[in-house]
Amino acid sequence: MKTQVAIIGAGPSGLLLGQLLHNAGIDNVIIERQSPDYVLGRIRAGVLEQGMVELLRQAGVGQRMDREGLVHGGFELALDGRQVHIDLHTLTGGKTVMVYGQTEVTRDLMAARREAGAQTIYQAGDVVPHGMKSAETFVTFEKDGQAWRLDCDYIAGCDGFHGVARQSIPADCLKVFERVYPFGWLGILADTPPVHEELVYARHERGFALCSMRSATRTRYYLQVPTSDHVDNWSDQRFWDELKLRLPQDLANKLITGPSIEKSIAPLRSFVVEPMQYGRLFLVGDAAHIVPPTGAKGLNLAASDVSTLFNILLKVYREDRLDLLEKYSEICLRRVWKAERFSWWMTSMLHRFDDQDAFDQRIVESELEYFIGSEAGRKTIAENYVGLPYETIE
Repeated sequence: MKTQVAIIGAGPSGLLLGQLLHNAGIDNVIIERQSPDYVLGRIRAGVLEQGMVELLRQAGVGQRMDREGLVHGGFELALDGRQVHIDLHTLTGGKTVMVYGQTEVTRDLMAARREAGAQTIYQAGDVVPHGMKSAETFVTFEKDGQAWRLDCDYIAGCDGFHGVARQSIPADCLKVFERVYPFGWLGILADTPPVHEELVYARHERGFALCSMRSATRTRYYLQVPTSDHVDNWSDQRFWDELKLRLPQDLANKLITGPSIEKSIAPLRSFVVEPMQYGRLFLVGDAAHIVPPTGAKGLNLAASDVSTLFNILLKVYREDRLDLLEKYSEICLRRVWKAERFSWWMTSMLHRFDDQDAFDQRIVESELEYFIGSEAGRKTIAENYVGLPYETIE
């Protein structure tokens, strides 16, 4: 088999890159170790930056998103019972975010790829990239008991934090930056109407809470819990009771509860690997960086990586701009670290840390008061939340 770009991973970043490349006439094959149903079963983020929304439209897969997605011009901070509105639309000169679940993004991209007749190989085993530093680059894998070799010009590693792409790079060629947080998020999905028309981020002495949504009838709620906690310790009733305690009273009174569809605990970490490329292998999304979900940046950072790699490859194939290949990591990391900083800041400001002393708590309270009490501070929050602009590839 032969293609121009081999993409490892059929999550949203791999599918989005594949669709953009296909539309531009650049041949690509996606290799995925799981089944389509497994990929669609992953419950993930649902807040899309404006840049990602525009990228999905550019890829020709924005029709259902524009029809069913919820445009949000702001969000709510609930700080120890006091509510503060962050007006994204006004503070950023008209920018917004879109609430549209990652599962739906993936479903739309899968449908578009099927319609385009582009090749995706699911349930591929023993996927291994080769020759990343040579002119003979290829990927080997097994499918239905048969060994295959896919020759290519470049490899995009879109296979997540635990994928083979990053693990195929010699460890001494990478520098790892990591912070593991001493808590996780207990999340539930429920077919109940949202408690508020916008997302609510709640800071409370009992811990952080987030009221999010997937649609006007499906909600996603989160509670900060210790990393040692277990889902089995949380009945639906216990979850709803605790959520009410962490919300301002007027919101708690409006909360409509119901049986959970899905319940899980996700650990929180910040992780970046540098560089994000090794010869002809390019790391995209979670393969190169993880952010705590507080800033809603994980999927959006993957999208900006996709945009950068797509625009570089476009110039490589159309203008022979091979010099741009070495700039991929540098360009991506500038935006990655800004998003890491914002996600770290939101996490630090809104969560309770057991090792915080009285001085630390007062510093956090003072910093929050400054940011929400100053138009410049609120603008900083808003600009980061809607997403910093993508860097132009020249």
